[in-house]
Amino acid sequence: MKHSPFVPDFEQLPKIVPIFPLPGAVVLPGVQLPLNIFEPRYLNMVRQALADQHIIGMVQPAASDAETSDAIHRIGCAGRITSYSETHDGRIVLVLTGFCRFRVLEEVESLAGCRRVLVSWEEFAGDYNSDQPKLFDRELFIGSLRSFCTRRQVEIPWDDIASMADDDMVNLLCAHLPLDVGDKQALIETVALQERATLMRGLMDMSALSSSDGTVQRH
Repeated sequence: MKHSPFVPDFEQLPKIVPIFPLPGAVVLPGVQLPLNIFEPRYLNMVRQALADQHIIGMVQPAASDAETSDAIHRIGCAGRITSYSETHDGRIVLVLTGFCRFRVLEEVESLAGCRRVLVSWEEFAGDYNSDQPKLFDRELFIGSLRSFCTRRQVEIPWDDIASMADDDMVNLLCAHLPLDVGDKQALIETVALQERATLMRGLMDMSALSSSDGTVQRH
C-alpha cells in the first residue's frame, strides 16, 4: 500500500490519539470509512483531529453492550480525515482513510468529552511498508471469496478486486465483508498480511459452509 504524502512519517506519529469506539466500524490501512458524526463529544473529537494531524483511532468496544461499558479492545487502527463536510443540521460527514494500526497502552484524560489513549505503533510498523510480500495463494483466496459471496449473496466489484494489490484487497475485504465483529477484530490484530489472508480465507470458508447446510448465521 502506498501512503499519501499527507500521512505523517512513522517516526512522527503521535503518542496520544483520540478514539472512536464504534461497534462494527472497521478501518484498516488503505481502507476508507465514511462516518456521520452528530454526538457533541464526537464533534469535538473531529475538531481536535482537524486542529492537529487529522488522526482518529478506530477501536472496537470489548463488551457486547457498548453503551454500558467503556472497555475497548487493545488493538485498533488509525485513520486520517481525508474528506470533510458540514451539514445544515449540525452534523459532520467525513471519510476516514486508515493508515496504521496501534496498540492501546492506557487511556488518558479525556478532552472535551472525547476519549484519548496512549498508543504504541512499533508492533505494526509493517503497515508503512510499501513492499508487502505477495500472497502465494491468491487464486485460492479468490476462490473462497467467490464461494462466500455466492452463498451470502454479497455483490463484489470483481474487476476492481482483480486490479488491486494483495494488501489493499485483503484489507478492504476485511473491513467490508459481512463477518462477525469478533472475527473482524481477530483480523485487525493479525500482524502479517499472509496470516491475515489465511485467517480470512478460513472464516469465509466456514461461513459459506454454514450457509450451505442451513445453520443459522451470526451476522
